[in-house]
Amino acid sequence: MIIELFELMRYLVSAVETTDYPEVVAVWEASVRATHDFLTEADIQFYKPLILHEYLQAVNLFCVKDETAKIQGFIGVAERKVEMLFINPAARGKGIGHDLIKYVIEHENINAVDVNEQNPQAVGFYRHMGFRIAGRSATDGMGKPFPILFMTLEEK
Repeated sequence: MIIELFELMRYLVSAVETTDYPEVVAVWEASVRATHDFLTEADIQFYKPLILHEYLQAVNLFCVKDETAKIQGFIGVAERKVEMLFINPAARGKGIGHDLIKYVIEHENINAVDVNEQNPQAVGFYRHMGFRIAGRSATDGMGKPFPILFMTLEEK
């Protein structure tokens, strides 16, 4: 499989350290509040400790930091799949997500992502990056009523 990597990356992607987890969770929460309007406050509070204490440890994490070394976006991957991608709302639209996806395609050989169907911006982003819908679940991995689209990377 040959994957076209679009244009040159604009950002330096680096590994996330466990000491960065609180900052990663802060980016996650800000991003979720800006993009996941289908989640209630109770939902956010339900997922937040799971992110910090379970989900971050279950993936390989990479991030983009700004000039002050603050994390502006991060991606978590496991078994050739994007498990999470979140961008600081103030940094959206600057190519950070694009570069994080390109990085994991090239270095982690990812070819799949699950995305909330109720987040059309994310669905559109992944389509733009070459992913196509391969399936759907009416619930998320926790059995909550948040439909998930299973997307796979098209071969180029």
